[in-house]
Amino acid sequence: MPTAAAVIPHWNRRDLLETLLQSLRAQTRPFDEVIVVDNGSTDDSAEFAERAGATVLRLERNLGFAPAVNRGIAAAQSERVAILNNDVTLDPAWLENLLAAASQTDTWFATGKILNANNPKIIDGTFDEISRGACAHRCGFGEADAPAWNQPKQIRFAPMTAALFRKDLFSKIGLLDESFRSYLEDVDFGMRCALEGCEGAYVPSAIAYHRGSATLGEWNKATVRQISRNQVLLAAKYFRGQPRWPIVAGQLLWGLLALRQGRALAWAGGKLAGMREARAIRSLSDSEEKVNRVGVILKASEESILSGTREGHLDSYWRAYFWLSRR
Repeated sequence: MPTAAAVIPHWNRRDLLETLLQSLRAQTRPFDEVIVVDNGSTDDSAEFAERAGATVLRLERNLGFAPAVNRGIAAAQSERVAILNNDVTLDPAWLENLLAAASQTDTWFATGKILNANNPKIIDGTFDEISRGACAHRCGFGEADAPAWNQPKQIRFAPMTAALFRKDLFSKIGLLDESFRSYLEDVDFGMRCALEGCEGAYVPSAIAYHRGSATLGEWNKATVRQISRNQVLLAAKYFRGQPRWPIVAGQLLWGLLALRQGRALAWAGGKLAGMREARAIRSLSDSEEKVNRVGVILKASEESILSGTREGHLDSYWRAYFWLSRR
């Protein structure tokens, strides 16, 4: 089997890191490298990770998820790189199962079933999709674990909560776009993979447990602002020439969600920041051929999301989005 490195971007919360590192030591197929990229933690996370045997890359300040991951990838010597959030823990067979599945097919990346750490009967995520409204969807989120989620399949987008990549994919596609800093950088990476025809695999036997928003908390102002901003950057990179109404509908509905959570100002601030910064973003839909290819990817991804609506598994946001965007 190929060699494998774990890359963990981290900022504070030593308790989360300690739990994750324990699960790495329990793997039936051990990692060849464990690299912790410390984003300027103010606790003793970096020192703890070094004592635990990890290679620690110390950044002077919190640069965000994407820059930290890129530095970890650059430092890794292994043929495969696992990108892991600090608030996940891995089932002992996680790496073994992903490596075995990836070796059987010509696949560039693989991810498994991610369960809610507080209630393992509930799915936290599987694979991602994206709508023509520039909003990402974590397939299976909030649903009860069921046989439908035990079927392996080819995928376009792997959530970098816990996923395994061929290292040479980053030479082919490029590293994460650091302008995103944190949030949706994995969707951006997945779009680049899809445009190059690089597919991945969903391997449900590889199980991880995710606490979710453990560092900043759910609907944190900074999180909402960053996601709101990065949705604009995604649209600037890929959505040129695509229908406008789905983008308007998707973004306004997401704004209504933020309003209900008392985060309307964070949403609006993110949109304004995104529109300012989008002027410097180079569109990857720079030809009619690429516009058409992006359209095919978005339609296929949206159909995958819509199938959940037909089965009654999607929340009010997605039901409203499809009602509006297809009128």
